[in-house]
Amino acid sequence: MSLDLAQVVAQIEEMATSLKAREGERRAKLDFALDTLQSPAAELNQLRQKIETSKTTWLVAGLRERIDLCQPALPCPEDIIILASDGSHIDVDRHHAAHCFLINIGIAQLQYGQNPDAWLSSSPSLYFKDDEVVISSPDGRREVIEGQLLGIKRSIEECRLLAERASRLETSLPVVALLDGSLILWSLTGQTYQDFVVHELLVDGFLKYLDKLREMSRSRQLAVASYISFPRSTDVVNALRLAICPHQPVDCDHYCPGKFEGRECDAVAGLLDRDLFARLLAPGERSAIFSSRSSVVGKYYGVHEVNFFYIKLDGEVGRVEIPLWVAEDKKLFELVHSAILDQCWRGLGYPVALSEAHEKAVVTGADREQFWSLVERTLAEDRIWLESSAKQQSKRTRWI
Repeated sequence: MSLDLAQVVAQIEEMATSLKAREGERRAKLDFALDTLQSPAAELNQLRQKIETSKTTWLVAGLRERIDLCQPALPCPEDIIILASDGSHIDVDRHHAAHCFLINIGIAQLQYGQNPDAWLSSSPSLYFKDDEVVISSPDGRREVIEGQLLGIKRSIEECRLLAERASRLETSLPVVALLDGSLILWSLTGQTYQDFVVHELLVDGFLKYLDKLREMSRSRQLAVASYISFPRSTDVVNALRLAICPHQPVDCDHYCPGKFEGRECDAVAGLLDRDLFARLLAPGERSAIFSSRSSVVGKYYGVHEVNFFYIKLDGEVGRVEIPLWVAEDKKLFELVHSAILDQCWRGLGYPVALSEAHEKAVVTGADREQFWSLVERTLAEDRIWLESSAKQQSKRTRWI
């Protein structure tokens, strides 16, 4: 065994002691946050204006409804179709000379009601051609698809196949199309990618397929949503930080330059949105609908502007994201609320359709090893000699 756990035991015990000590502080902050929700500072129009005029160093949720709203779900329709897609991938391995990657997308279609049915599939695709593994601009600039960009490429494929499957449905039943994770391609904001990369992946990719789903919703009751389990977002808590701030308008760089403690808003700092709504909501209820004020959403998403709400389940508080066109249609967002709640109850706390899609998509460590072995064997049989790294050859060599 390479890890000597005996040396780590004392450090784990120290961590447990520290977490226990911090729990009292967290509860005090949470009590204060709940009191702030009921204060005049959190009144909808006043806080909305404060948010819109603020200049902060952190992401703040936009308000569509009262921040302390607790809304129970309507009954889920007995006859309904839930579509879900999820993906996994094998990234480019620089120690192998064959420059390629694989994306595997799982699709689940579950029909409930008088004619229950299920359809599950997986779709693996290998990318190896020059125009598949790089993004090129008209003036010759290139960006290799790997790492974070490959994760974005996978999200696009999940949305593409979800839209493709939805287009094949010949039914009048309500449909909820689910994705796993965020509708916001956060990786595009984490690094400074050139415009041609963002345009191909987001505008001509992800958003194009959301457009197709929106177009289908014009002729049938179809809603799109994504589900985030155990979210770590702080958008709503950050809105409370603005409610607490004594300055109007709020300007962090002007009033608190270089300050990381001792600010009034630190009274709720460190809390997560899920902490707040775990106390505020009853099981099955949703929070208010909020809007994301992310820069990439504001610049590119348009009618697909990402809105979100929190939903309390028996085991956790989940975050549900929906495009603006769903948030503005009362029937559609109520359908999303009731359907996801029903799916989570059926799936022991997580939407069962997403679980089934994940099972069809998952690529294990053994799968990765077999994939690369198959690539090397096939190339060797075709007498294609491609050089690999010494590190890779060392891994394949048995040492005494």
